[in-house]
Amino acid sequence: MGMGDRPGAVLFACGQNVIRSPIAAALAKSMFRATLYVESAGVKAGDADPFVEAVMEETGIDMAGHNPKTFDQLEDDFFDLIITLSPEAHHRALEMTRTMAVEVEYWPTMDPTLVRGSRTQIMDAYRQVRDGLLERIQKRFAGPGSPSG
Repeated sequence: MGMGDRPGAVLFACGQNVIRSPIAAALAKSMFRATLYVESAGVKAGDADPFVEAVMEETGIDMAGHNPKTFDQLEDDFFDLIITLSPEAHHRALEMTRTMAVEVEYWPTMDPTLVRGSRTQIMDAYRQVRDGLLERIQKRFAGPGSPSG
């Protein structure tokens, strides 16, 4: 599968499945629900992040039901593509390629929890992550003639 090919099943992965991977999965699901199976996972367990709910609510996506899970908690591990958003997730995904026929792409994505400042500054950091992932997802999966919906 090349960079322009459209997979049927995608896993977005990050450190704790709390911010980056659930945002990416929710965006991809909202755009390609009918044509793409999407999941998300983290290397280790984490707790839901209220800033994620807030920035995704701005796009009309409800994240209140998201329960962070690890790679080991995935019910299905048959993916065509794993998109990793953090170094630790990338290493874990590369380990999976030893026993699975799966492509791995690394999309380095900032951790917005590292931003300090006012609530507005923190929200802006989360929006930057959301918007950057949205742009990459659109470019990666909405190729010429691809249905989006």
